[in-house]
Amino acid sequence: MPGIVTAHNPDKDWWRGAVIYQIYPRSFQDSNDDGIGDLRGITMRLPYVAALGVDAIWISPFFTSPMEDFGYDVSNYTDVDPMFGSIADFDAMIAEAHRLGLKVMIDQVISHSSDQHEWFKESRVDAENDKADWYVWADAKEDGSPPNNWLSIFGGSAWQWDTSRCQYFLHNFLTSQPDLNFHNRDVQDALLDTVRFWLDRGVDGFRLDTINFYFHSEGLADNPALAKEKRNNSIAPTVNPYNYQSHQHDKNQPENLDFLKRFRALLDEYPAAAAVGEVGDAENGLQIVADYTSGDDMVHMCYAFDFLAPEPVSAPKVREVVQAFEKTAPDGWACWAFSNHDVVRHASRWADQIEQRDAYLRMTASLILALRGSVCLYQGEELGLTEAQIAYEDLQDPYGIRFWPTFKGRDGCRTPMVWTDNDPKGGFTQGDPWLPVAAEHIHLAADAQLGDDDSLLARYMEIIHFRAAHPAFAKGDIRFIGDNPNLLTFTRTYRGTTIFVALNMSDESVSTTLPDGGLSTLEGPGSGATIEDHKLTLPPFGAYYAMKEQRADGGEQV
Repeated sequence: MPGIVTAHNPDKDWWRGAVIYQIYPRSFQDSNDDGIGDLRGITMRLPYVAALGVDAIWISPFFTSPMEDFGYDVSNYTDVDPMFGSIADFDAMIAEAHRLGLKVMIDQVISHSSDQHEWFKESRVDAENDKADWYVWADAKEDGSPPNNWLSIFGGSAWQWDTSRCQYFLHNFLTSQPDLNFHNRDVQDALLDTVRFWLDRGVDGFRLDTINFYFHSEGLADNPALAKEKRNNSIAPTVNPYNYQSHQHDKNQPENLDFLKRFRALLDEYPAAAAVGEVGDAENGLQIVADYTSGDDMVHMCYAFDFLAPEPVSAPKVREVVQAFEKTAPDGWACWAFSNHDVVRHASRWADQIEQRDAYLRMTASLILALRGSVCLYQGEELGLTEAQIAYEDLQDPYGIRFWPTFKGRDGCRTPMVWTDNDPKGGFTQGDPWLPVAAEHIHLAADAQLGDDDSLLARYMEIIHFRAAHPAFAKGDIRFIGDNPNLLTFTRTYRGTTIFVALNMSDESVSTTLPDGGLSTLEGPGSGATIEDHKLTLPPFGAYYAMKEQRADGGEQV
């Protein structure tokens, strides 16, 4: 029958409003006790992920790599690094995910490769070989200095001198991560071939790393300085001079739109493939998300860093960000995230300053899962894992080593997942873990929270399933009500159903008058709300949900 979702008639719109669970494979589950998580470990833990109620998993890179940036420096786009297993392990993992009803998205890191990739090895030989123009090469200035003032996110110039070609090559990140030249159509074709390789193996989609970095300005003009009052640390830490520039020429180029259309056209050849892009820009992130997701020939969804920044989330900020996106991209689609593998976990970034920590984390779970858009949850977020404190001698992240001690890098959010509370290694491994298992995480282990109705994990499971039961959360329009700085109220409306949401984002009780319209309180993951004479009172960090439905004759059905 038309409209029925089957293996032969998949839901091509599954991504819209999906809850996507990010897995950082090095730190999820070790299956062979070498201290590093792997694909078989992911397969072992998929029943847990499926029980959460999420729609999909996103797996950070597992491709062949020298691991100088832990897989985000790819040396072979169509193979599995032996530390993570084999292609057969990947096939088994994806089969188990699909059996459990989970979509599988993998991380495509195509703005740059490793300098160990065969493409770059050939490109750096000389300026005449077949791949000479596959990376971004430029001559030195007359005084031998780099071609322009572009900076690397990981510190210093974005240009590295190469003694083979006696030219500089561009790298937006580590010097061992040379940027691919997307102005060369052959490069685009080769990268799209690697995407097709994984689509043919059954993946359901991709997370596109640094999606706005693909193209550079061919004129290589200097970036202008950014006014001091406009600098912010949402993309790079305050101590990084990368924040001093307006990045007008080294990323965000208009040519990117045509490539993304090519990428989308490839995905559209498959039954229901989708992609989410990472937009790293401190000045125009929401506008870029809008440009990249508007229309049905671009990327399905993107996320910016508005809620990944250090500043705590608040009712005014949520209204400002979401309303700005709705105005800028009325037919675009956002994917919201509070934590991931690149930023301090929000359980520390925001909650460290909150006395009623558990209630606050329950509220932020309710918030992200009620917004219009898709959602990315980072492994351990559902357990309330905090940012681990890593000693300098245990650091692995080159970013942290470069800017220590003011910026300690990304290792604190990448420590191993904790599964059991009766094991100092949290059930992650019997070997020596690649990063220390944080002692303060052990009591938050999954098995300690499973079955505890008052746990944060129970809250996440409840609200995820609650969201799935009410399509208005996933796909409905959003309209904010009021401007109370402590109270966030809005409606989500979809196909005749309106859900009213009220979230107290403060540590004091808040009251408000309920909107007219015959609202019926929903049984769900609310917390302590009371109603008297049409007045709603919420305890600190409390939540309330109500619903009204439109009858076929136009009346309201409660």
